[in-house]
Amino acid sequence: MRRSTRARRSSGSARSKRLLAVVGTLAVFGGIVAVTQISAAEDRRPTGTRPASAACVEPSPGATAPSGRGTSRTWQDGRWVRNHWGDGQQSVAECEQTRGGGADNGGSAVACPDVSSRLPRVPDRARAEVDRNLNLLQTQIAEADRRLAAEGRRGEEFVRTSILQPLAGKRRATLERITIAIDRVGPRPQGLARLAECQVAPTGGNNGGGNNGGGNGGPGAGLGVIANDCEDSRLQPHDGFQNGNRCVSTAFGEVGPAADNPSLLITEFPDRVGANQPFTLRVSTRNLVRDRFLAAGQGGYYVESSLLNEQGLVRGHFHTACRMLGSLRQPPQPQEVPAFFVATEDSRGGAEPDDVTIQIPGLPGSGTAQCAVWAGDGSHRVPMMERANQTPAFDVVRIQVG
Repeated sequence: MRRSTRARRSSGSARSKRLLAVVGTLAVFGGIVAVTQISAAEDRRPTGTRPASAACVEPSPGATAPSGRGTSRTWQDGRWVRNHWGDGQQSVAECEQTRGGGADNGGSAVACPDVSSRLPRVPDRARAEVDRNLNLLQTQIAEADRRLAAEGRRGEEFVRTSILQPLAGKRRATLERITIAIDRVGPRPQGLARLAECQVAPTGGNNGGGNNGGGNGGPGAGLGVIANDCEDSRLQPHDGFQNGNRCVSTAFGEVGPAADNPSLLITEFPDRVGANQPFTLRVSTRNLVRDRFLAAGQGGYYVESSLLNEQGLVRGHFHTACRMLGSLRQPPQPQEVPAFFVATEDSRGGAEPDDVTIQIPGLPGSGTAQCAVWAGDGSHRVPMMERANQTPAFDVVRIQVG
């Protein structure tokens, strides 16, 4: 049980930090071998509150789209594919319009075939012109959407003749410009004209479900939050060990300001190695204090909330894993154990970048290896970040083996 702040203070100088250094092999993450340290340094949790508000607020820097369109939407293989700039962050005006009933929570919208996925490799000399026209296609869809929202109630014939047919004409002209641009410097793309026709399709809207704290002005008010705890879960409670079909009730914990959020980078790695040939990766971390590691194989998985030190930096460690890819066109099976894994905790790291060298004893067989590094808090979650449009602390490289 965690001691209270008063109890920690009362211990005064008699309190000592316990540091157990274990150099060897620890079975973590389901028996994967890692050479690491386990720190039992005291927890520090600065006090303070963060008020929750359901009011519309100014978005974070860089959160809104430069074009003014917060969401791009394409119809692919019978379903909507949406990309949200800044993960849905809105200006105050857009937010107030949404809360006033102007949100896209249902109804219909213009659905057009995705063009970019149907293009061949675009030559560099044609890229700028092709990109301009791809952006124009999105602008045309957005204009048709706005007209559909304003006048769609006038009936199917009106929508067909006054919205969809003119849109198809504009798209044909734009697709022809894309075809010509690529044809000038490379093989002529075939069949783009068939992508001109669009349709009206249901948007789907938000998922239903209970609010569980998302209503009555609480966090996430109006978003249809389905759950924010395990009270109504049908799964058994998570117990700190690496088992699925569990519900984790541990609070997320502390998140620092954007400038203090962790980041890392693989700075040195080989392009090619022989089978079973040892090699190294050099990893540089920033804003990650590598002093907290609760061994997952001993029940430390997802059981501790994220902690910051006195400087507001994440306390944790980072992971390195390499796995052989069976395909470069399909994602690998997620349950497969990697060929190499290590969790690094060395009681170093801070606001300034510093480097760690990871020794990899070799990878079996031949093919393409995917080697990844990612930050973890003390209980192995990827550290939280202030904004949704920040890039998490991870990096990946591919290495040819054999």
